[in-house]
Amino acid sequence: MQQHPISPHLQVYRLPLTALLSITHRFTAVVLSVGVPLLIIILVIAATDRAAYETVHQMLAAWWGRALLVLWTLALYFHFCHGIRHLLWDISIGFSEGAGRIANVLTLAGTLILTALTWYIASTA
Repeated sequence: MQQHPISPHLQVYRLPLTALLSITHRFTAVVLSVGVPLLIIILVIAATDRAAYETVHQMLAAWWGRALLVLWTLALYFHFCHGIRHLLWDISIGFSEGAGRIANVLTLAGTLILTALTWYIASTA
């Protein structure tokens, strides 16, 4: 007799986009919880010690520093956009399947547009 899994296995079952976005929302909360204190430390360093600021500036200007900043910005805007979706759910808006699909697309599009716009403005300033 062949044994089958009792519940759908992750190799077979594909999570819906809403579930993936929910998991990502939680992950971005963790990323932001680490990133905000680091940002505060960077701002305090910039305000107090010029030599330390130069060191931090060199690190953030390197390719990997910019990559981390872009990823942090992406996490910030994703968490923001998905948080708006949760606020709408709290007032009972957007529970239908069609509204869920639209909200998924708007969350992802808003995240990408806001991140790109932020970095475009930052690069031209």
